[in-house]
Amino acid sequence: MKHPSYTAKIAPERIAYEMAGSGDTLSFGQLDSRSNQAAHGLRKLGVEAGENIALLFENCLEFVVLTWAAQRSGVFYTAISCHLNANEISYIVGDCASKVLVMSSKYEELLPAIQNACPHVRIFVSGDRGNPERDWKTFVHPLPKGPINDETVGTDLLYSSGTTGRPKGVVREFTRQPIDTVIPPLMTVLCETMANMNDRSVYLSPAPLYHAAPLRTSMMAVMLGGKSIIMERFDASEMLRLIDQHQVTHTQVVPTMFVRMLRLPRAEREAYHLSSLKVIFHAAAPCPQEIKRQMLDWVGPILIEYYAGSEANGVTVSTSEDWLQYPGTVGRSLIGDILVVDENDRELPVGKIGDVYFDSGIEFSYRADPDKTAKAYLRLGCSTLGDVGHVNEEGFLFLTDRASYTIISGGVNIYPQETEDLLACHPDVADVAVFGIPNEEMGEEVKAVVQLEDGVAPSAAKAEELMEYCRSRLSRIKTPKSIDFRKDLPRTPTGKLTKRKLKDEYWN
Repeated sequence: MKHPSYTAKIAPERIAYEMAGSGDTLSFGQLDSRSNQAAHGLRKLGVEAGENIALLFENCLEFVVLTWAAQRSGVFYTAISCHLNANEISYIVGDCASKVLVMSSKYEELLPAIQNACPHVRIFVSGDRGNPERDWKTFVHPLPKGPINDETVGTDLLYSSGTTGRPKGVVREFTRQPIDTVIPPLMTVLCETMANMNDRSVYLSPAPLYHAAPLRTSMMAVMLGGKSIIMERFDASEMLRLIDQHQVTHTQVVPTMFVRMLRLPRAEREAYHLSSLKVIFHAAAPCPQEIKRQMLDWVGPILIEYYAGSEANGVTVSTSEDWLQYPGTVGRSLIGDILVVDENDRELPVGKIGDVYFDSGIEFSYRADPDKTAKAYLRLGCSTLGDVGHVNEEGFLFLTDRASYTIISGGVNIYPQETEDLLACHPDVADVAVFGIPNEEMGEEVKAVVQLEDGVAPSAAKAEELMEYCRSRLSRIKTPKSIDFRKDLPRTPTGKLTKRKLKDEYWN
């Protein structure tokens, strides 16, 4: 494994990053010099190895320069979602103990509120020509283009998406290591070993870079000497066009992107050549089996599914061949053992559903939240992401749902993912969430909230049709007792359903 600075020496003109929409590029030589300048800037501001900065950017080249600056100066970098409001941003900036916040000029209207909430944080705006003292580009422009004297590897300190509560930062212990060290190390196994990414790879990232998977994988592509093409935003048809135009070899999506691509007119899908693709990663959210089968029929056995979290405490990987043999699996663990335990923390036998733990020896913590950290551990080195599932005799993991989403009706545990997957395959359903709502007699009952496809009108008859669709394919206990319709459902840009927001409406 070699740092991009190595590629900058042997092939400085080779393109490291390209923005899909604008066509703006960043060569390895430019990435090296600009990230060095930014690293000098961090040191000038008193940010030392082991300390933290925060970044608020849309997908753009300035953002990737700053991540590599932090990476080579031993700094923890917290990338913040652009969809948060000033209060939410300020909470993360304060919680991660950021000494510096660098933000895009696109979000400058949030600056006064963030400054007021975070008075001790030095804040820069990239491209603020009206205030040169606050403009990041002006600040770093005169600084040296060579490396700082005390280079050491830094890494991300990312916050959970807040699907089940207020976001928490995932922290790993800082240790001084060479800048060509990959953190987390699981990325090497996933990208280099499993997906065979190398210096000839062309990686396409359709998702926001402030999330763990897109950020880490796009950085790995560049670490391996390849090229990362960054989409400003996801569009199904545009993604197919880009794969064809750039002869993309690797990409990473979430299941909602699969759905949107599959629902393009067949003629539009078939107009693009996708034969350059070697691997499509998918993760972040469960993929309905029928959707995955349709993707396999379309692109062939090039899907690699993995199950992991920002915590990087473990990872399972399922090749297309694995999945076809064991439909629904998220794979076998690459590092450590998978343990499934009951509510009393007793290990369960093969096939029994319980809480899923990785016994990998990997340690992490949630910043400023010792209670949440403690709840994540069964014992030292054995931790959970909060999901429920089982393993088969061959060690393949099958996820049932998140523990927090389990519906308990009349003392019976109901895992809503199965119902969601079924409804997602109905031709009139664009998106769906299934969760428990209060029931005076049973404790909870099954509720579905559905976003219909364009042109399909919500009605009591349509709700009954969808419930009958479930009743004919599922046990009655798993069938929604009622269905509500919404124009859209709350999802993060990476496709994770923020079910908590919907549940709160029915429980509060």
